[in-house]
Amino acid sequence: MAIKYLKKSPKTSSTDDSKTTEIVKNLLKEIEDSKEEACKNLTKKFDKYDGEIIVSKERIEKIKKELDQKTKDDIQFSHERVRKFAEAQLKNYGQDFEIELSKGLFAGQKLIPVNTAGCYIPGGRYAHIASAVMSVTTAKVAGVKNIIACSPPKEGVGAHPAIVYTADLCGADVILNLGGVPGIAAMTNGLFKNPPADILVGPGNQFVAEAKRILFGKVGIDLFAGPTEIGIIADENADAEMVSVDLVGQAEHGYNSPAWLYTTSKKLAEEVIKRVPELIKELPEIPRTSAEAAWKDYGEVILCDTDEEMATISDEYAPEHLEVHTQNLDWFHKRLKNYGSLFIGEETTVAYGDKCSGTNHILPTKGAGRYTGGLFVGKFIKTLSFQRMTKESTKSVGAACARISRYEGMEAHARTGDARLRKYGFSN
Repeated sequence: MAIKYLKKSPKTSSTDDSKTTEIVKNLLKEIEDSKEEACKNLTKKFDKYDGEIIVSKERIEKIKKELDQKTKDDIQFSHERVRKFAEAQLKNYGQDFEIELSKGLFAGQKLIPVNTAGCYIPGGRYAHIASAVMSVTTAKVAGVKNIIACSPPKEGVGAHPAIVYTADLCGADVILNLGGVPGIAAMTNGLFKNPPADILVGPGNQFVAEAKRILFGKVGIDLFAGPTEIGIIADENADAEMVSVDLVGQAEHGYNSPAWLYTTSKKLAEEVIKRVPELIKELPEIPRTSAEAAWKDYGEVILCDTDEEMATISDEYAPEHLEVHTQNLDWFHKRLKNYGSLFIGEETTVAYGDKCSGTNHILPTKGAGRYTGGLFVGKFIKTLSFQRMTKESTKSVGAACARISRYEGMEAHARTGDARLRKYGFSN
């Protein structure tokens, strides 16, 4: 039997998107320019509120005393179940589970891979073999059914042969000779007889990154990527040559690739500042041009007094790649919180992670390491929750839901609880 719509909506959830986008962009610009004052003015305009912005401790205590006990009990009821489920999710992170939250109320989660992943593999100045490995392999291991890879073609050749070989080896089902915006759009919209991608992953230039940003929502993305970054934490025990080589190793990515050194050693800082330009001059023309511009415009050397200061400034920057060349490696490993991937000790280096050591090189940039990590199998897997209940559990859950809904002013929500309470013989 074919699918038949008995009622078809004339609009979709995206119908008003363009109008909303323009309004929000203007408001964000106003707040960016005028900051707190703009927030206050807009709140007065839209919400007719002209009071304090930060809720005072005195007001919180006053509300605790004045709010009726039944409402507080219902809120506590909700809080206890949500907290218990969240605790179970943390305990069972990365696996299916089911738990009885209270008598007759069961909740759980299932981990299901997305159906289709689009893997973008850069192929401009360099043949990014490793990017194909990182994205396609991880999607395959996660259990994604359809993996579409695309990479920019060269005139008369198509995508770089090594990229084609790598994508096929790692498990791509389809490989497209497409790059830039056309590649991203084709995977998103299911062109060339492919299913539309549920998620897009992989690095790219600023046009690829912007296309992913604009399409986010219609399709999932791994992260909002910017130019590659390296940060190095180094003390007086560090080898200045190793530090300098590693900074240059990432600067060759592009003219706008930041390279940062945080150090407690002025001697080391001076040696690195002298050595980096020398190493750059020894490179072939294309990487030399990129590295010279990157170090000139985006390179920084920051002198600190203590290990704690180095850790603090590093966490503020949240570098995509972070190396630690210090005596106290364990302390930094435990202390540092914001980065894409961490390289502990001079024996390892960013290039190892970029190419072949095992950790993924598709990582957060522009400070995004403050709130997310890089590409991993979990990016391709949906964590879906479910619940089921006995009729008896409705006596407590249905009643609390109805009261909370009415307190919020959502009468139709409340009546879904009322209907079950009546059907199963309970009173609210």
